[in-house]
Amino acid sequence: MAEFKPANTGSSIDMKGYLHKWTNYFKGYQKRWFVLSNGVLSYYRNHSEMSHTCRGSIRLQGAIIHADESCTFALSNSGSNTFHLKAANEAERQKWITAIELAKSKVIRQQDLEDEEEYDNNAGDSSDNKNIDEMIKSLTSKFNGVQTCTELLTRHYTALTKAIADTEPTISTASEKPQEVTAKIKALNERSALFRLTSGAVLRAATDYLHLVEKDGKRWLKQMTYEHEQRGRLQQMVEQLARQHSSLEQAAKFRVSKLPNSSTGTSAHSDDDEGEFYDAQDENEFVVQVPLIGHRRSSSGISFTSLASEGRGAGVENEGESSSDNEEGDTTISVIARRNKSPIAAAEDVAVSNGTVAPVTSSSAMPAAKKRQRRTRIPDKPYKPLNLWSIMRNCIGKELTKIPMPVNFSEPLSMLQRLVEDYEYSEILDKAAMASDSCEQLAYVAAFTVSSYATTSNRTAKPFNPLLGETYELDRTDDLGWKCISEQVSHHPPVVAQHCESKNWICHQEFSMTSSFKGKYLQVKPLGMTHLTFLSSGNHYTWRKVTTNVNNIILGKLWVDHHGDMEIVNHKTGEKCVLQFIPSEPFSPSKQRKVTGAVMNAKGEVVWVLNGTWDNKMEASKVAEKRSQVKGKQVLETEAPVVVWQRRWPPLEAEKYYNFSEFACQLNELEEGVAPTDSRLRPDQRLMEEGLPVPQYEPIWFKKEMDTSMYPIDDSVYHLYKGKYWECKEKQNWSVCPDIF
Repeated sequence: MAEFKPANTGSSIDMKGYLHKWTNYFKGYQKRWFVLSNGVLSYYRNHSEMSHTCRGSIRLQGAIIHADESCTFALSNSGSNTFHLKAANEAERQKWITAIELAKSKVIRQQDLEDEEEYDNNAGDSSDNKNIDEMIKSLTSKFNGVQTCTELLTRHYTALTKAIADTEPTISTASEKPQEVTAKIKALNERSALFRLTSGAVLRAATDYLHLVEKDGKRWLKQMTYEHEQRGRLQQMVEQLARQHSSLEQAAKFRVSKLPNSSTGTSAHSDDDEGEFYDAQDENEFVVQVPLIGHRRSSSGISFTSLASEGRGAGVENEGESSSDNEEGDTTISVIARRNKSPIAAAEDVAVSNGTVAPVTSSSAMPAAKKRQRRTRIPDKPYKPLNLWSIMRNCIGKELTKIPMPVNFSEPLSMLQRLVEDYEYSEILDKAAMASDSCEQLAYVAAFTVSSYATTSNRTAKPFNPLLGETYELDRTDDLGWKCISEQVSHHPPVVAQHCESKNWICHQEFSMTSSFKGKYLQVKPLGMTHLTFLSSGNHYTWRKVTTNVNNIILGKLWVDHHGDMEIVNHKTGEKCVLQFIPSEPFSPSKQRKVTGAVMNAKGEVVWVLNGTWDNKMEASKVAEKRSQVKGKQVLETEAPVVVWQRRWPPLEAEKYYNFSEFACQLNELEEGVAPTDSRLRPDQRLMEEGLPVPQYEPIWFKKEMDTSMYPIDDSVYHLYKGKYWECKEKQNWSVCPDIF
């Protein structure tokens, strides 16, 4: 007879007793002593061997129980180890199965707790947080024990009810079939014993859970009160800092606005400037690095260094010993850029930095009176805690499109809408269309390509995956002078086709990507080419996007970085620009989100130098034709740098609504007359924007239930057929079916 000990008693042995184990076809089933302890089922020839010889064992974690006949069952672990066992009777077999299931669930819970504890240790939580985590783990463990026992109790109750129902008809025929009545009564007694045993386990587990709740309830309430007070104090500090930051920003803008008047007719390095900037030479130093390219891309690199000098022009210094450096090695070119801007350029840059420069619209724009009034923000996002570790730890090495993400990990925009954000700074293209010099135009195009990455500096949420055939249109001809249409043209792999046009230029692209989860970061490699054509000059430009990394997926705050080389080619003239997105170094402020580049003519000569960051602004310095000698080395003088792109930062409160800019808030605004496949009409995306829960799909022909059969394989929940499908087909009544196509 087996001896059963509930797992809650603290004993190291959950159950022990004799079972018959299948050995081979010659010996058949042989009697062996089995011990269930610490999630491992071991067996011996007899109980006296327990101290020195173990004949075999199987771990219950990941093991599967197969119930065959009335007294036999099998226990296998991934197919590598299988025990075929036979009990003395059905009640004995059911006791062993119950004990094994309880031990298996205990092992799984313990493994989950160890994983969470290891994760918490790596995260370096404070002692108070650890106490809270321990309380949560204890409550979770006890609750899972109650839940497991309750499920077993429900199962035995169903079996007992069935046994009673089978016994009642045989009572009336007791005199005719006494053996059948005896067998039914015996089965009923066995079911009753199992139900009584499981009821006791449920009662003990519930009592332990209640005692734990009563014990830690006061400490839990005290800790929550303390955390609430701390949160209130931190919120007050953040609001105070925000007000101070706003005041300092306004004061700085007012002071900068005075610079054009004070610099008119004077040198940039006057006495007043020296009193204002304590170390002007250090402030003006910057490094520009691009691959050295003649008529093709090579693996070598160029380093541009801009050094401030008083009253001097800029120079390009070639330290390469021969032209072979274009093919092998690195060539360093030093650039010394003037910082004394003309009053017109300086005034323009100040206005752009203040966000007062209106977008340059094409001549096709409609009169101002017919402009549509658009919204400036969306509803605040609801707070929903998200355990990224539980989502990501099983997704290492998988494609992004194959990782199931919860909806609160997304933002209420489709990928189609997110791609249209590339044109938020379309005024750069309008200004490029008016440039008479093709190299200057290429510098503006390069700045436009960088501007599309600006919003990723503070937006890490994932856009909604478009459905196959989903479209999105955005008509901004009334204020921005362009209109755009996008369509999801392929699902595997996902491909988006996009076309945007204005009176001065046409841009189209086919966007796809490959992605993989590397454990610490998510890497996205865009595919496809972008084409831009200016209608007046016929200049046709192409480029590809650079690689994106989403860092701190598991631990820490999410942050996005872009790295790699981008080559922009003018296929009409042969001119090209090479931009280098330098990988950010967390402990090097000077190398945060840095972008450098150079515009080269068809001969491979550098005519423009670009420098800046992809989250703030880009400057372009034109190389002058005059040549001179600086310290005995050949240089090319450059003109003062000009800001070719300046970001319009969202307000401080944008953090409440996904860090959307004003342009992003207008992307999902409802409009009349759009196609029925437009992204604005997606109900899940609309509900998320409005802060409402997305309703769960209710199956029509199936229902989710526990497997309550007499011999269930495991404790999984199954979708069981509930009937009526074939009746509806016969009547051709499909009114209950939703419209899914």
